Amino acid sequence: MHSFTEENYLKIIYHLSQADTGTVQTNAIANGMNTKAASVTDMLKKLADKQLIDYIKYQGVTLTEKGKATAIKVIRKHRLWEVFLVDKLKFRWDEVHDIAEELEHINSPILVERLDDFLGFPKRDPHGDPIPDRDGNFEPSVNIHLHEMPQGKTGIIIGVSDHSSPFLIHLQKLGLTIGVEIEITGITDYDGSVELLMNTKQLNVSKKVAQHILVNLQETI
Repeated sequence: MHSFTEENYLKIIYHLSQADTGTVQTNAIANGMNTKAASVTDMLKKLADKQLIDYIKYQGVTLTEKGKATAIKVIRKHRLWEVFLVDKLKFRWDEVHDIAEELEHINSPILVERLDDFLGFPKRDPHGDPIPDRDGNFEPSVNIHLHEMPQGKTGIIIGVSDHSSPFLIHLQKLGLTIGVEIEITGITDYDGSVELLMNTKQLNVSKKVAQHILVNLQETI
């Protein structure tokens, strides 16, 4: 059994390792955990002693198979709880992250499996992030960011890479939520802003917003 803090470190290291195929640096972990590098170093030594990470000072961190499995279990719980909060308790998608951060540390495998069954074995959370199955496998999916979509091509919003409340509230106001079909009708040369067609409605979104919206060009959800 691992402490809340250990699980949070493993989760941060996992997410950082997905963004960069190399080893994860201590400073990146400190930024992710909003703490000092010295505190990170102490925790990394503990995680290495438990064989959850491979850690070489000044060279960075990689998860062991045991550490990766633990991180994915925490991520699975977090995303299932987010689905529960939105679908069953009617929270908004911008309200659930912090609550799920608390719930993800409940250590009850049978509760997680019954929750998954109760929810109908969802494949994605309210932000479009894939939910790993009980064996830790993620459903394969090929997504691109909105600003990378070819003009005239239709796609479906399948996720977001920014989970902050201001961003999610902004998308909600625009109507750019999970499952919405969109088409790029133009890109402004001056600032890279994107012109969209959504249900016959014309929209213009900034390049910064478009960079955080994930679109699937083939499948529907």
